[in-house]
Amino acid sequence: MRITGGIYRGRHIQCPKGVIRPAMDRMRESLFSILGPLDGSSFLDLFSGSGIIGIEAASRGAEPVVLVEMDHIKKPVLKKNVAFVETAITPYFMPAQAFLRSCKDTFDYIFLDPPFPLHGKTGFIDLIMKKRVLKPHGTLLIHYPKEDALADTIGGFHCTDTRHYGRSTVKFYRYTEAEESLQ
Repeated sequence: MRITGGIYRGRHIQCPKGVIRPAMDRMRESLFSILGPLDGSSFLDLFSGSGIIGIEAASRGAEPVVLVEMDHIKKPVLKKNVAFVETAITPYFMPAQAFLRSCKDTFDYIFLDPPFPLHGKTGFIDLIMKKRVLKPHGTLLIHYPKEDALADTIGGFHCTDTRHYGRSTVKFYRYTEAEESLQ
């Protein structure tokens, strides 16, 4: 896999063993083009696998970047993949729900890429909402199979954009106006 843009563009990283579904180059390039420059923005990559999404964010100026991966088999490769990144990038090896429950930080961007067979994806969005992990005016992105259906409004979030990439869909969510006024 290769980094598609930013200061690390063209760099290759390894794909760890185990169950993994790395984000396609075309999808990553498109997503980050939509997001634009990330200079100084905080970025959380849940279910990070190889770390490619977080590295792409760091490559485009995001700092700090936090990666969360539960599968300890992926740990050596993930640590090796992020070793060259010069900005603040921190991997956590724990379940995403446990991270969200204990998280005291807030982020400008959250990329949520749960395993496609996982049921209850909206539970993660609800937990992000409940714990206020996303900053006001922040963006939550969720990658899921095209066959699944996610509502345009989940809890206090509303969908601002939807993109399709082969069998995959990515929805962009922001707080509803009512939720933003509470923060």
